[in-house]
Amino acid sequence: MRFDAKQLQEMSKSVRAHALDAVRHAGSGHVGIVLGAADIVTTIYANFLRRGRDRFVLSAGHGSALLYSVLKLAGYDVGDLHGFRKLGGLPGHPECGIDGVFATTGPLGQGVGNAVGLALAEKIRGTDGIIYCLCSDGDLSEGVAAEAITFAGRYQLDNLVLIWDDNGISIDGDALTDIDVAERMRAAGWRTVKVPGDDFNKLNRALQGAVGRHVPVFIDAKTVIGRGSSVAGTAAAHGFALSDSEMMQLVEKNISPVGDDLWATVANDATAKYALHSAQVCPNDIPVPDLGDVASTRELSGAYLQSMITAGCTLIGGSADLGHSTNAKVSASIDIMPPKYRGNYINYGVREHAMGAIMNGLAATGLRPYGSTFLVFSDYMRPSIRLAAMSGLPVIYVFTHDSIAVGADGPTHQPIEQLPSLRLIPKLNVYRPCNGAEVAYAWSAAIADGSRPSAIILSRQKFAQIKTPGGADISRGGYIIYPATARRVRVTILATGAEVALAVAVAKKLGDAVQVASIPSVADFRAQDDKYKSKILAGYVVAIEAAATSPWFEFADAVVGIDSFGVSGPGDAVYSGFGFDTDTIVRDILKKLK
Repeated sequence: MRFDAKQLQEMSKSVRAHALDAVRHAGSGHVGIVLGAADIVTTIYANFLRRGRDRFVLSAGHGSALLYSVLKLAGYDVGDLHGFRKLGGLPGHPECGIDGVFATTGPLGQGVGNAVGLALAEKIRGTDGIIYCLCSDGDLSEGVAAEAITFAGRYQLDNLVLIWDDNGISIDGDALTDIDVAERMRAAGWRTVKVPGDDFNKLNRALQGAVGRHVPVFIDAKTVIGRGSSVAGTAAAHGFALSDSEMMQLVEKNISPVGDDLWATVANDATAKYALHSAQVCPNDIPVPDLGDVASTRELSGAYLQSMITAGCTLIGGSADLGHSTNAKVSASIDIMPPKYRGNYINYGVREHAMGAIMNGLAATGLRPYGSTFLVFSDYMRPSIRLAAMSGLPVIYVFTHDSIAVGADGPTHQPIEQLPSLRLIPKLNVYRPCNGAEVAYAWSAAIADGSRPSAIILSRQKFAQIKTPGGADISRGGYIIYPATARRVRVTILATGAEVALAVAVAKKLGDAVQVASIPSVADFRAQDDKYKSKILAGYVVAIEAAATSPWFEFADAVVGIDSFGVSGPGDAVYSGFGFDTDTIVRDILKKLK
């Protein structure tokens, strides 16, 4: 033990003082966790965390002031603590990019999943880093945490230590965690230990004994929320419920020059840097997949993925129990399994949300993960997708079965609003390709972008393949895939994915003054200059996409889409029954042109 209990007590007082002072200056924040859990975080950073090798995740992200305080004292470059919660200063919840912060947390449960991903990344890389994660009662109540916990047990992540700030209180009163959390953890394959969260000797022993157990370790650290304040042990202690005078008294009570000096010895040793894998670069000469005149884009994606992996792209794939349905698991995929963790593919089980959060952890170390499921189930993982976009993590999502053409599985499996809603997430690349060239572009663009996540939206059903003309620039997000032969364009049909083939069939019936534009990336097309967009959006503009209609009115005069839930039936019958039929669309366009 580097520091004894007496020294740790002084160091913990310093952590409290600086954190409370930051909250006081901000006029908002979460005092309870600062007062209740400072001893836990102090012990980890002072005696166990090896900078440059181990990582700490604060899943209880509302305790950000506590994290920033210990990081500052330990020598991390986090800036001025008095900027906490102020414009341009330290954010109210931890965010990737701050020195020493490895996960954007705050939405509860996410940090647990991120920590699992970080621990798995260490195993895949063959390094010895330990991941420490502090979670709250609220974290353990969230479904994403439960998914991640069972995954970690299955994968025997013995380099993961999850510490529970067990204070029994949530915002609305008593915390409604499992009746027996420890039993649940043991059932999930974890070793459990219970200690007082303010006993430095017992915390040290628990953390010392957490390594080398061949399973992840769960430490139940019993604490008192808001300890030492007038609202200790109550729900009021969670947030900012203390008067300024009491806050000032608590700051003064915890000021410790001895503690500051002890932390300075930690900061003086803080020279090690965390190594990240460089962004994966794939060869440029991977052939465009060609499966003939009729194919599904999920098949084209699988063929291109196979070529990428065999060409040397070290992607870490995976799926929520749908790898063969999504074509995300190919013959070059090798399952990553304990105890060796060698391979390139993760079987997440039916855990979409955990898959999203775990991939964020993988990507935070520099690995390049992709994960797959059906598009309709992207809703299960939306919070993790949003955090990936916010954090600039280049995760790739492969979403297949992209429309009502899924058919007989019925409306529960037929996405309607999912595609446009994904396009609404800032800094998320969304591609819906229509052919092999666009599939290849979507994958290569997603891999090349090391600062944004990407979603590749793919069809289950096969459809006619319309070739991308030579010289067309897919990177502009939209281009003319079927040109008009008349001098003046009367109608432009915009389409994506499977609807491009339908749009071309419609154009052929309408005559030579009609052109079709494929729009594989709406965001990239939107970013083009007006001159280019006016060339694409010539004449009367009709958009065709098997999804909610309203977003397309940004570009189109009329939209063929679907604003209701689907029905169960053969895919082609459902598709045409909702108006995705050549003759029906031709009649509707002709009526509007009169």
